[in-house]
Amino acid sequence: MEETKQIHAHVVKLGFGSEVYAVNSLLHVYASSGSMEAARLLFDQVLKRDVVSWNLMIDGYAKCGKMETAYEFFKNMPTKNVISWTTMISGYVGAGMYKEALNLFQEMQIEGVKPDKVALASTLSACSYLGALDQGRWIHAYIDKIGIVIDPILGCALTDMYAKCGDMEEALEVFKKQKKKEVALWTALIYGFAIHGRAREALDWFETMQKVGIKPNHVTFTAILTACSYSGLVDKGKSLFESIERVHKLRPRIEHYGCMVDLLGRAGLLEEAKGLIELMPVKPNAVVWGALLNACQIHKNVELGTKVGKLLVEEDPDHGGRYVHLASIHAAAGDWGQAVEARREMKERGVSKLPGCSAISLNGFVHEFLAGTKSHPQAAEIYRMWDSIAERLEKEGYKPALQNLLLDLDNEAKEMAINQHSEKLAIAFGLLRTKPGTTIRIIKNLRICEDCHTVTKLV
Repeated sequence: MEETKQIHAHVVKLGFGSEVYAVNSLLHVYASSGSMEAARLLFDQVLKRDVVSWNLMIDGYAKCGKMETAYEFFKNMPTKNVISWTTMISGYVGAGMYKEALNLFQEMQIEGVKPDKVALASTLSACSYLGALDQGRWIHAYIDKIGIVIDPILGCALTDMYAKCGDMEEALEVFKKQKKKEVALWTALIYGFAIHGRAREALDWFETMQKVGIKPNHVTFTAILTACSYSGLVDKGKSLFESIERVHKLRPRIEHYGCMVDLLGRAGLLEEAKGLIELMPVKPNAVVWGALLNACQIHKNVELGTKVGKLLVEEDPDHGGRYVHLASIHAAAGDWGQAVEARREMKERGVSKLPGCSAISLNGFVHEFLAGTKSHPQAAEIYRMWDSIAERLEKEGYKPALQNLLLDLDNEAKEMAINQHSEKLAIAFGLLRTKPGTTIRIIKNLRICEDCHTVTKLV
C-alpha cells in the first residue's frame, strides 16, 4: 500500500496525475488491494474519467462485498458498456445475491445490451442457486439462437445449472456435447448426481473420468465423497478418502474431512466421526464440527451434541445457528430448561439466526417465502391450500414430528407453527400456480427439517 502511494505521488510529480490511463492504472492497483478509500479519493479528485474508471470502482466495491455502493456507481455511470453489466452481475453472484443478479440480467436484455460469456456464466450460476430452471433454459436457448460458441466455461456453467436444478438428463446432454471435457465439467456432472442421491451414477462417471485420462482434483473428491455421504455408502467413502493421498498423491483438505464426518455422522457412527476429527492434521473448522453437531441432533446423542454445541458457540459466538442447534438438541431430549438457556444466551449476545427461506421459480419470476410469511399477494390462498394438504395427509396417517420443534408450546400450537415452514408455503404456492403433473422445484437456504422432509415425500 505504501509503495502504491509512493508511485501515485511520483505520477503526480511527473505531471501525469490527470491522465486517464494513469488514473485507471492507479485505480486498478488500489481496488485490487482492497484499498477502496484511497481509490474513492482518487476517483473523486480527478476531472477526467472514462468507462474503465467507473468499472474499476464497481469491481473494487463488489469484491469488498459492498454491493450497495457498487450499484450506486453502476446506476450513476454516464455511459455503460457490457463490462459494466458483467461486473455488476458477477458481483451480485459473488455476494450470494442471486435474485438481484437475475433481475439485472433481465434489465440488461431490456436495454438491448448483448451479454458476454462471463455475464452468461454468472447468470447461469445465479439460476443454479435459485433453482430457476426456466430462466436457465431460456439463457441456453438464447446462447444457441445468437450463435455463441459453448466453450468449456459456458459448458460447465450449463451443466452445473441443469444439475443443481434437478434436470440431470439435460445436464448429461450438455456434458456429452462438449468436445473438450475438462476436470471442472466432469466434477459438475458428478456433483449433480451426488446431491440428488444418485451415487451409483456419480461413481460410474468418476471411474469413466479416470479411464479417459482426466485426473480428479480436490473439488472432484468433495463431489464424490458427497455422493457417498448422501447415499450412505460408508465403506466406499472410506476407500475413496484413503485413495486421495495413497493413489492420487493429493493431500486431503479440510472439506474432505468435513465430508467424511458428515458421512459417518449420517450413518450414526458418531464416535468414529469424533475420532476422525481428533486425528485431523489441521485444526477442524466450524463446518466440520457443524457436521458432527447435525449428526448428534439427528441421532439424538445429547451428551456429545451438548459438548460439540458448546464448543461451536465458544469458537463462533456470532453465529446464531450454533445456539439454535444446541437448543434443538436439548429440546429433542425434553430438557426445556437448557433449551431456553441456549436461546437466552443467544438473545443476550444480540445474535440472530438466519431465517429459513424457500424459493420457487415460476414464469420467469422467483417467489421467496419465509416461515409464517403473510406478505405474499396470494397468502390467504396459500394457507388455505396448505390446510387442505395437511388435512389430507392426516387422513392418510401422517403425524407431525413435533418433538424437535424448538418451542415450549402445546401440541396444537406446535402443529400450527410447523405448518408455516417456508418450504410448505412454497409447495402450496407451486400447487396453486401450476398444472397437474408439473414438476415443482424448491430451493432452500438451510437444511430441511425432519417434518418437512417427510411431508415433501408424502405430498
